[in-house]
Amino acid sequence: MSADTDKPNLNHPPGVAPSLEPAESLDIDAERVDHLLIVKAFADDLNLVATVNRLAPTQMEVKPGLIVLGLVLDTLTGRSPLYRLVEFFDGRDTGLLLGESVPASAFTDDTVGRVLDLLFETGTQKIFSELAMKAVQKYEVSTRTVHFDTTSVNVFGDYPADEVDPPPFEITHGYSKDHRPDLKQFLVSTLCVGGDIPIFGKNEDGNRSDKQINNTVLTQISAHMARFGVKENAFIYIADSALVNQANLEHLSTSGQPFITRLPASYAECGRVISETAAADRWEEIGVLASTKPTANRPAALYRAAEAAVTLYGKPYRAVVVHSSAHDRRRQKKIERELAKERASLAKGLGELLLPEYACEADAKAAAEAWASRTSRYHDMTWEIEPNYTYAKGRPKKDQSRAVTRISYSVNCFLTQRDSSIGRMKTEAGCFVLLAGRVAEQGEGAVDAKGILTLYKEQHGVERNFSFLKDPAVVNAIFLKSEERIEALGLVLLVSLLIWRLIERSLRKHVERTGRPLTGWDNKPTTSPTALMVTSKFKNLTVIRIGSRRKLARPLNPVHLEWLEALGLRPDIFTTVPGAG
Repeated sequence: MSADTDKPNLNHPPGVAPSLEPAESLDIDAERVDHLLIVKAFADDLNLVATVNRLAPTQMEVKPGLIVLGLVLDTLTGRSPLYRLVEFFDGRDTGLLLGESVPASAFTDDTVGRVLDLLFETGTQKIFSELAMKAVQKYEVSTRTVHFDTTSVNVFGDYPADEVDPPPFEITHGYSKDHRPDLKQFLVSTLCVGGDIPIFGKNEDGNRSDKQINNTVLTQISAHMARFGVKENAFIYIADSALVNQANLEHLSTSGQPFITRLPASYAECGRVISETAAADRWEEIGVLASTKPTANRPAALYRAAEAAVTLYGKPYRAVVVHSSAHDRRRQKKIERELAKERASLAKGLGELLLPEYACEADAKAAAEAWASRTSRYHDMTWEIEPNYTYAKGRPKKDQSRAVTRISYSVNCFLTQRDSSIGRMKTEAGCFVLLAGRVAEQGEGAVDAKGILTLYKEQHGVERNFSFLKDPAVVNAIFLKSEERIEALGLVLLVSLLIWRLIERSLRKHVERTGRPLTGWDNKPTTSPTALMVTSKFKNLTVIRIGSRRKLARPLNPVHLEWLEALGLRPDIFTTVPGAG
């Protein structure tokens, strides 16, 4: 035996019997997987691939569920969906990423386009509704509140109207929430539970108003929530101020649906109830509601609230007047400008109404009273008349006073800020009003003023979702040529958003349950972990594939293990293909 046969095979993993195959025949590869296998694990929890395949059967060689999963993975890498997907999967371990080995050529534009057509024909709402129900049940998401909102999505292109075969929604010019009236648009409406978990999404005509969309949603929402096992009126519908109009309030009143919304300042009742509450000065101190740590540049907002009542279209409603210190700070400059403007106007009036001097005291008094009678919201105006004497020339005789030859009169005017009025105005400027229709004040299911404000502030979760759906890092621009494919792409984005929010929810529930923060940005502890942090923590995670076996290029570090535990996942998700022998 030669000396070479006694040397260990350095190309072999320890403890594994050497293969009889020549070393050059082994398929060896390495690739970054980052956080993608975490995304896949959550997609598997929702049975994403199997659900799409069952609801959208096809004779295509590659099943649509795999294509949808591939699109979701691509979306959550921060790339644009449908952009060079063949290149995205070229050389990747699709067996590990998708659970089934699929050639990169399966993701051509033609194949993806056919899948999008199939999703539209099947019904995007039908598919997403089943996935959302699975999420709500598995992750025990509360359905006590349902949040609704809309946003606009801009498109580049003509998208001419087709009156013969009208599309599912019309892309046209309308009120642009993105301040791009030059572009055509369509609207996206969503319903969320648990703050920010989407359970419904739909594309709407680009020129449709939020008030109209709210009215449509209200007629359908009970039936939709029934699919989730939620009884009629057993949830609180929360929307922005576009909900408030006569038709919507009448529908809510007739149906008995509890709701929370913001009363627009354009209603006289809003100003009245704010003014009366500020004058009474009877507030319930609520304090800080934000969970994020305040900074010097962004101090925490302090809240206080007071119960009230308003009458709209002849019917009484429960209201909560809320004062926010953040509103105070934002509006102080406006108030100071108003004070300066009024002071300048009153000072200008001095030159218009008053002469430097008057020969008659009565004339001086009349002019002063005319100036003081001018309307002033923030200043008290006072005046006094001062006589001015002109004396005879020369020195008076001994024991005699100087002789007065003429008396004139001047008016001295004074402006004093009306502190009580200004203080009340500043308080009112920091206030807004929440309507809480059919929300009980006492007994079972009662919600106090603090609870109403807390529930309404969860509306921010829907707005964060829109930021995700419109993030240029996720979708740079809608470039599909048909409304049908745009709607199908919307399904992919909604599924991506659903998984993203479930990842974040799992992290925060873990922190809440254990009381232990996670290692956040810059290795500082955080009690508010985000899904975006996952992309950072698992960045550059690399898997080596040797034949059918997979191993991590480097062992998982303590932070990796900490975050996997919080997500409820095992480390072997990075190396094990489910069902592989």
